[in-house]
Amino acid sequence: MTIGRTARATCALMSLAVIGSANAGPVLERILKDKIVRLGYRDTSVPFSYLTPGATVPIGYSVDLCMKVVERIRSAHKLDNLYVAYELVTSANRIDKVREGKVDLECGSTTSTAERRKQAEFTIPTFIAATRFLVRADSPYHSAFDLSRQKVVTTKGSTSEKLFNAFNENRTLRATLVTAKDHAESFSWVAKGEAEAFVMDDVLLYSLSAQSKRQHDFRVLEERLTIEPLSIMLPQGDAEFKKLVDDEIARVITSGEIHTLYSKWFETPIPPDNINLKLPMSFLLKDSFKMPSDWIPN
Repeated sequence: MTIGRTARATCALMSLAVIGSANAGPVLERILKDKIVRLGYRDTSVPFSYLTPGATVPIGYSVDLCMKVVERIRSAHKLDNLYVAYELVTSANRIDKVREGKVDLECGSTTSTAERRKQAEFTIPTFIAATRFLVRADSPYHSAFDLSRQKVVTTKGSTSEKLFNAFNENRTLRATLVTAKDHAESFSWVAKGEAEAFVMDDVLLYSLSAQSKRQHDFRVLEERLTIEPLSIMLPQGDAEFKKLVDDEIARVITSGEIHTLYSKWFETPIPPDNINLKLPMSFLLKDSFKMPSDWIPN
């Protein structure tokens, strides 16, 4: 776990207390007692949550949104000495870390699904992606059906893993699905020809392609397997904390601040290499922001 801002020294001294209080009562009560908010982050989920080379504090669209919530807690409860502790999570362990009390807010690129909502709470969706395929530009593939009997990669623990397994079985595709430890590794398998396609949220596919500096060597298929509402994940069992988080996300959306944050991460150059994803806000996301709600039809 890495510590942000001036919290490094303080949190080091408090580490034993933090561990001991991880499961001590409601989330907000524990935060107010320990004066620490634990933010879960991803290290390669550009532009949502990632580390730049040599950095120990993550940046990204989801991280910025989580910091808005931290400021809301600090202001609402007059906690000038509220600190932030960062906990690295992966697709495979992020839900467990939230459930175990190691993470108060998971600030990554996580889809809110009915199955996951049985294990954790989710905020109002902050992004809407589609599950699609990335392939090499010179490949003969134009749809999922072209991938029959081919090797497809995705990231272990992602919704794309279960989604593609069901699609593969229902459509008798007979493709072989392999899983990599993170998005960067999944992408590298396609780049090196070790897999024919990478199935994942389209925004992550575009960002990985842009980061590679060989953007024209890859293309994303038009076909969409499903729509993915991405949200901040938080523990169950604390209605007050859930309301505080939702109220702040709703305020960011209705005030228009969300458009500034979106433009910062999706439409302008971002660190570390000043890549620009050039992804205007979709009509679907704009419509969802007109009446922000955590209700999801699935």
